[in-house]
Amino acid sequence: MLDKHSSLFTRFARTAALWTGRPSTFIAAVGIIILWAATGPVFGYSDTWQLVINTGTTVITFLMVFLIQNTQNRDTEALQIKLDEIIRSLENARNEVLDLEELETGDLDQIRKEYLELAERAREQMARRR
Repeated sequence: MLDKHSSLFTRFARTAALWTGRPSTFIAAVGIIILWAATGPVFGYSDTWQLVINTGTTVITFLMVFLIQNTQNRDTEALQIKLDEIIRSLENARNEVLDLEELETGDLDQIRKEYLELAERAREQMARRR
């Protein structure tokens, strides 16, 4: 599944996403929180005790944001390429929609309006046939 030609970061991000998305990883995280909470009385609920969990969760969250974004970007790009290939292969497709993600918001709004109008006409035709 992991391509040996992928960059080290890509392989790491994929592996991290696989592992962090598992139920066992979630259970382990809950276990760490429970263990931390259980040690509260031992450490007198000290500032250091609180700092440990705050620092740990902040660092993990900070790093996970980048891993999740990397995975999301890669998945979105792959999906976009697949959709582009489907559009390209259809004989009557409007090939100008192949790179919509590159357009400005106003241009996207205009094209979206065209598709909404097409959908409305199709619903009207369907209603007339009934």
